[in-house]
Amino acid sequence: MKPFEGKVAIVTGAARGIGRAIAERLACDGADVVICDLQAEWLAETAEAIRSAGRQALPLAVDVGDGESVAACVAEAVKAFGRVDVMVNNAGITKDTLLVRMTDEAWDDVLRVNLKGTFLFTRAVAKHMMKQRGGAIVNIASVIGLIGNAGQCNYAASKAGVIALTKSTAKELAGRGVRVNAIAPGFISSKMTDALSQEIREQMLANIPLARFGEPEDIAKAVAFLASEEASYVTGQVLSVNGGMVM
Repeated sequence: MKPFEGKVAIVTGAARGIGRAIAERLACDGADVVICDLQAEWLAETAEAIRSAGRQALPLAVDVGDGESVAACVAEAVKAFGRVDVMVNNAGITKDTLLVRMTDEAWDDVLRVNLKGTFLFTRAVAKHMMKQRGGAIVNIASVIGLIGNAGQCNYAASKAGVIALTKSTAKELAGRGVRVNAIAPGFISSKMTDALSQEIREQMLANIPLARFGEPEDIAKAVAFLASEEASYVTGQVLSVNGGMVM
């Protein structure tokens, strides 16, 4: 029996990159998956991959920073499948610039998606998971939330907030059998890293003991572990998946 057979997962930011890899991995491991992004049409390829794995996909347009949109998504998931077993808060954005140049809008937008979005979905699914007396929430934070980074004070603050939110909600929900953990990815291969010059890539790789960028699948594997019964005694933790960049 597959580890998520009969389980239902929600994955935000599932149209591409890490979110898509997570959704596909959970489907391959037996889960039906509610996939969310700002535009439902962006999710077509992810939905097709999930269905090709023999599982059901429910693509939904969701603004993760809007409470009504989030509540409607979770309600639709419960209506369609009757339960929510796994919640992966992956949606995130960046609007990088130095502190003295950062606008209020750039600060607010990043905190709204990265931190408020995680809060809204966690609050919405927690009510259902508590009634079920079981569930797993995995929040995608970042190595930047652990160490900070020049030009990313908004992003760093949002991801550090996700880590603190993870620990607090883990304490609140543990008594009802709901586990909450976070993953802090390092540099993950993407269209952005592919576009970097060789010089910049080499500078980045010099800070990674394993001497390579991570792949979206590396994060998906970690999510699959933390969401599974293999991690039944793990909650309130931050798993760094960064090739040794931070030790």
